[in-house]
Amino acid sequence: MSPEDRRRQLLGLGLRMLVERPIHELSIDAVAAEAGISRGLLFHYFPSKSAYYDAVIEAATRRVLRNTAPDPDATAEEAPTQFVRRFLEQIQRRRDFYLALVYGTASVALGGDRVVSLRLTFARQIAESVGAPDTEIPLIHAWTAYVEDRALQWSDPDRTDRVVIDDEVAHCVAALTALRGIATQERDDSSRAG
Repeated sequence: MSPEDRRRQLLGLGLRMLVERPIHELSIDAVAAEAGISRGLLFHYFPSKSAYYDAVIEAATRRVLRNTAPDPDATAEEAPTQFVRRFLEQIQRRRDFYLALVYGTASVALGGDRVVSLRLTFARQIAESVGAPDTEIPLIHAWTAYVEDRALQWSDPDRTDRVVIDDEVAHCVAALTALRGIATQERDDSSRAG
């Protein structure tokens, strides 16, 4: 196996195991054994346990971002709808994976900024897609946290009153539209007063 193929294999094993346990409980010995290599050889591909954990979290984050990104040619009206629908579908398919990625104690142990950076990346993607000014990124960032919370509630397997996905998407997009309207009104009021 080429070094790049082995590295990909080890990351894939880490991603699969991340669904079953938080990253800090991911056993380097178990990953190495499943890959059919020694623990020492794993450290040939990743210089430390932390470096391996970081690489797994980065790969997981890239996967979530890729799966939820609006189409590059989406209009400003289509982009938020695509993001919300894809995010809901991602959470519905991989709820445990997402919870382990974002809310596992790895978020604290390996840098609490990981949750923020994931949401901030979502926010920047949406802001760019809808043509929002940089001043709206904090607002959109807060909205992504709202969407995340709605998605986790909506996808809860014990929930008996789940609404259809189209209604949940419409609700979340309407929330963004309302928030952006408030921000626009505040900017307009500020410029008239100034």
